[in-house]
Amino acid sequence: MTAHFAIVKRLLASNQISFIITVLVVLCATSSGDVVLSNGNFTWLLAALTPFFFVFYDFTKFMHLGASKKDYYFGCLISYGILAFCISLVNAVIHQWMDPAYSAQTVINLMDVCQWTENGMIVAGLQQMFFLLLGMVFLHVLLSMQTHWYGWLTDAVLVAILCIFTPIAPLRAILIGFFQIIMFNSNAVLHILICLLLSAALSFGGLVVLKRKTL
Repeated sequence: MTAHFAIVKRLLASNQISFIITVLVVLCATSSGDVVLSNGNFTWLLAALTPFFFVFYDFTKFMHLGASKKDYYFGCLISYGILAFCISLVNAVIHQWMDPAYSAQTVINLMDVCQWTENGMIVAGLQQMFFLLLGMVFLHVLLSMQTHWYGWLTDAVLVAILCIFTPIAPLRAILIGFFQIIMFNSNAVLHILICLLLSAALSFGGLVVLKRKTL
């Protein structure tokens, strides 16, 4: 466990570029019009950027430092959990205290769009946290596969699903239903459970991929 937390500390410290970009975007992002997107939602950018650095930069660095693949991977998962909590907390604070200050504009926060705030801000924050965790784990596993044939195959399958399911009404309904379960879901217990189960399944898959990964 000590090794895991030492790796977590190094991972978060080496993720400065993601932090800086996200902070700059959150502070500088402006929108015109009567309806605008909350600046708090731009904190999600940190969740999108971090897996790229963990996979393409930190993996090689830790392998050269002599860390085991398993310690590196669990360090990544713990880091994703910490980041998901922090991002969710910051967005919730912005949504609760800063968004109402824009009295001349209607501010839309994705926490409302996803119907999470129907359960209260604390529960909504938990739903957001587990959704972000799922997103980061998914990206980590997908990026880890990119140097292998099955990574390219997965990319092709995902693109094919979007291209085929979107224009065909019955298939589009299935795709919409999937996103309603993992994202646009006001049922907090079901939403959190689904996110946790998918995160666990992807984490196991990522461990299998990592065993085949080389420098």
